[in-house]
Amino acid sequence: MASVHRTTMTPTKLELLSDWLPKRSWYAGDTYASDLVVAGGFRLDDPEGQVGIEFMVVVDAGPREPVAHLVPMSYRGAELEGVPGVALIGTSQHGVLGTRWIYDGMYDPVVTAQLGALMRGGATPQHRSVSDTTDPTVVVHGGVPGGGFDVRVNRVLRPADSTRTPSGSLVAGWTWPDGTAARGVFATVAPREEAVGNPSYGSGPHA
Repeated sequence: MASVHRTTMTPTKLELLSDWLPKRSWYAGDTYASDLVVAGGFRLDDPEGQVGIEFMVVVDAGPREPVAHLVPMSYRGAELEGVPGVALIGTSQHGVLGTRWIYDGMYDPVVTAQLGALMRGGATPQHRSVSDTTDPTVVVHGGVPGGGFDVRVNRVLRPADSTRTPSGSLVAGWTWPDGTAARGVFATVAPREEAVGNPSYGSGPHA
């Protein structure tokens, strides 16, 4: 079960994301993300207990129309080899665990493997900020395709009607700055032979 340490991180996750997020091609907010707030998300467990996995929803509250982005992140005790430089969100000093390398989770094989397991029903979503607590609000609707499949992550989140959610969709919630609750599709699956490119990295808002 995911353990959440009550400690400091320097710089904070939001400080790192305020610099990193606007440089992404799929970013849909203002030029500068100076008003980021954490609006939701969940965690997954690494079966080996080495990599922290978090799917964080951040809202850029600066624009007239707030924008919600989904940022999958991995927290590692050492550099992840074999990934491009854009995968690194930054490093931070954790009050308990020391230096942590924080990566865009869609470039981290541990994250993508556990996301796939979640879509198959083989992993349990954990509460983002409470240790050893599952999050029943994170739901996979319907089954996933037989055989191999690819997962496409929606980087820009939009509220959706859950009664019309297609099968194989990961649905979860977040809260807008005014306190309004929203739910939407965080990720979808597609049979591998039908997917275009590598959806784990992909293009546009999906990656």
